[in-house]
Amino acid sequence: MRRCVHAFLGRVGYDEATDLQNGCARALKTGLGEERLLLLEHDPVITLGRNARREDVLIAEETLRAQGVAVAVTDRGGQVTYHGPGQLVGYPILDLAPDRRDVARYLRDLEEALIRTLGHFDVAASRIAGLTGVWAGGGKIASIGVHLSRWVTTHGFALNVSTDLSRFRLIVPCGLKTRDVTSMQRLLGRTVPLEDVVAALVPEFAAVFGREMIEQNAAAAAPPRRTAAQEVA
Repeated sequence: MRRCVHAFLGRVGYDEATDLQNGCARALKTGLGEERLLLLEHDPVITLGRNARREDVLIAEETLRAQGVAVAVTDRGGQVTYHGPGQLVGYPILDLAPDRRDVARYLRDLEEALIRTLGHFDVAASRIAGLTGVWAGGGKIASIGVHLSRWVTTHGFALNVSTDLSRFRLIVPCGLKTRDVTSMQRLLGRTVPLEDVVAALVPEFAAVFGREMIEQNAAAAAPPRRTAAQEVA
């Protein structure tokens, strides 16, 4: 069984997290690093995936910045979404070769891990045919957008735990104008600590992906650095 190192990093800026996961992916491709599951939350940021339409950001960027909301263009799949405090973001850095080289399967597996996790909190979640993500109580509770390079994954999922749902009014979430967005807090009527959700998610992720999960502290989450000789090579 393959090892997968996991860490809960707390609040991490979007650009910093992007650099971190890209470094982890490079290390994995070159044999210098391990598979990882980076778990964290972001400061308020609207992200635009490869299929995003600018008109789905409903507020001018200057106004958003004044409200403390950044805007970032990313290389993940999908359209426009929002990340912010109270949302558990997961970035799996996995090598899908040789036995899991199927993008659709990877998306369904991420959904399955989230559905199982929500079940620990008595939140009945499911898929909707033709749409990527996880749904509960008539609303979208988790979004998924991924990037693959040489079958190594980056980006991942965002689960609304106690997210400020009013922020989603700044955008057309995932291009879905007629779909609601929800959270665990809204459905349960109480706050759930992110750490509790992490504790439920990690074993479900392990079961779905067949990984041995190894916990690591946040300070050790960065990938090993390349030597000068490796940089030249």
